[in-house]
Amino acid sequence: MKQEIQLFGAIAVRPAVLALLPQFEAATGYKVAVKFELNPTVKRQIEAGEPFDLVIINPHLVQELTALGKVRSGSEVAFGRIAMGVAAKAGSRPLDLASVEAFEHALKSATSIAYAAEGTSGDYFSGLLERLGIADEVKPKLVGTPPGQTALAVARGEAELAVVPVTSILAAAPDVMLVGRFPAELQSYIDFAVGISADPTDAEAARQLSKFLASADVNGTLAAKGIERR
Repeated sequence: MKQEIQLFGAIAVRPAVLALLPQFEAATGYKVAVKFELNPTVKRQIEAGEPFDLVIINPHLVQELTALGKVRSGSEVAFGRIAMGVAAKAGSRPLDLASVEAFEHALKSATSIAYAAEGTSGDYFSGLLERLGIADEVKPKLVGTPPGQTALAVARGEAELAVVPVTSILAAAPDVMLVGRFPAELQSYIDFAVGISADPTDAEAARQLSKFLASADVNGTLAAKGIERR
């Protein structure tokens, strides 16, 4: 009987990974158990001894885990990148986000804005408010959310807007809609990479899953879920 593959990944890649795994399992006969957390949490838990065979997180975190001996050296491969977007409850009025000025106006006009306070996207957004010089005006409106709940906060009426990776917005449909991506001048793509454990349960199984996730065959599914390949 084939061993189960343990995949530990960031919440932002969850919709795409869950859409892809049935294809891999049907083709190989392997079963994949999944767990998703915020990027920093994934790294901390692996450092603390969380078992895994494959990890999908930010490239610099994969590299840090490699340096710590947790990820096999030379196993890192690119998975894709995710744009930052703005979400609103389905049926909300359209917003203009085409320019920096329009983006700033939308944030200033919102009554409340949900964001992932402890995640990579939340860190970027907080820094962006400082760079734009609107932090004092906008930060009092921010609503920090638990992992994986940022887009859903607008569906529940806990915030008027949400700032979160596009993948999470698309996954929250039909209750949530993608108002738009950040304007090009402010866009920050969040990159993700795959790494294989330095001590996998089944090295060949982990290698096959990594190869599958990095292959061009999955590009269409990734694009539909909001993940771009370079």
